[in-house]
Amino acid sequence: MLEKIKALEKLANPLEPTASERKKMRTAVVDYSEQFLENIKTLKAYEVTPDKGKKVWDFPISETGIGLEKAIELIQNNVDRPGLNPASGGHIAYIPGGGIYPASLGDYLADITNRYAGVFYGSPGAVRIENLLLRWMCDLFGFPAEAGGNLTSGGSIANLIAVTTARDHKQLKSKDFERVVIYSTAQVHHCTRKAIKISGLYEAIQRNIPMDQNFRMDAQALATTIAEDKKAGLIPFLVIASAGTTDTGAIDPLNAIADICEAQNLWFHVDGAYGGFFILSEEVNAQLKGIERADSIVIDPHKGLFLPYGSGAVLVRNAKWLYDSQHMEANYLQDAFDDIEELSPADLSPELTKPFRGLRMWLPLQLFGVAPFRACLSEKIWLCRYFYEAVQKIEGFEVGCYPDLSVMTYRYVPKTGDANAYNLALTNRVKEEGTVFISSTTIDGLVYLRLAVLSFRTHLDTINQLLQVLRTLTENEPC
Repeated sequence: MLEKIKALEKLANPLEPTASERKKMRTAVVDYSEQFLENIKTLKAYEVTPDKGKKVWDFPISETGIGLEKAIELIQNNVDRPGLNPASGGHIAYIPGGGIYPASLGDYLADITNRYAGVFYGSPGAVRIENLLLRWMCDLFGFPAEAGGNLTSGGSIANLIAVTTARDHKQLKSKDFERVVIYSTAQVHHCTRKAIKISGLYEAIQRNIPMDQNFRMDAQALATTIAEDKKAGLIPFLVIASAGTTDTGAIDPLNAIADICEAQNLWFHVDGAYGGFFILSEEVNAQLKGIERADSIVIDPHKGLFLPYGSGAVLVRNAKWLYDSQHMEANYLQDAFDDIEELSPADLSPELTKPFRGLRMWLPLQLFGVAPFRACLSEKIWLCRYFYEAVQKIEGFEVGCYPDLSVMTYRYVPKTGDANAYNLALTNRVKEEGTVFISSTTIDGLVYLRLAVLSFRTHLDTINQLLQVLRTLTENEPC
């Protein structure tokens, strides 16, 4: 038996490379990452390749490895080339993610040390860092001292946690679900619909409240609808407001909605995954007035704080509500039960095993402070306003409503032919050109192009480049 164990240990030894082997591997990876970053301004924002990364299938997982050099080559040609380049400042479609450099160093340290940040007993320092970050965000949004939250993989899980916490705190029973009413607008992010479904509330009545001309929820219509539902014997339960919709960047009238929710005893949830962190920007923070009155808020640091994908957060007005909804006990964790100096993330989320997400957020904030993040967010607002004015000077283009944040809609209107088909084709032509990447949406039957400025690498030269691409692609069109 001992000989067998020793033989297996020898075969497993490659999993623990020596110092010199680690240095060689690290050098190769860092060299590639530096090459990527040094060329980031010249790399396409979207690249169309014939095989779309298909060659990764030529190297299936096998008993023997292929070596780091070959692995990096495969990544470079089949992962980092085809499709969208989210690290590019030319990514001004959808809602861009981040990827600031110190966050990668935080992830590196978190992966090397492999701290389990789920339970305070296991890693008190890691849990304290995550709780410190959550406290900072609660303070930022004006939440009380008893508030708490959780760092999640993104807005989808954060919204799911918020909806289930609301369901449990309001003590809804499955027998009542068909009478329960949830209120939002047609512009609410579809991940909130998914959260409603996964939380068992898909049988609930989902009302789309009318919007004004700027796609913001009509608060008076909300109040009238709730009153009618109560009169009909239904159970008004939850209002989901948006602090920056994905399509248009609209901010719902949060203060007015908060008044209604307080008067009618509804849970007030704000999805600020995209727009929440703009509270740091003096240009628009007044429009977010009322968010401090929410029962729960979702924000995505991988959007508004420019962190790598997989960085979300949910904040709840009272951490006890969150704990009561998510906490479960297990015998094998009994040693950790008495060590509860701080709340553990595993008690505030569906996740038990989780990465130490906090380090990727804590390190950049500690290195830079908040000031550069605040400036970067304000820059994005002004870039969007600049584009709003500039694109109207190109013949044939019209714009949607004035941007609340850093997202806006616009479209080209040819004098002949189908404008919707033309704008879909124009989106593809911009994608094929590749220097910038935009997306489209359909609102009230009309196809619009979207500008979404949020990458920390998007600057004035990027916006001017998009304007030039649009000018070039449409200059010979009849309009």
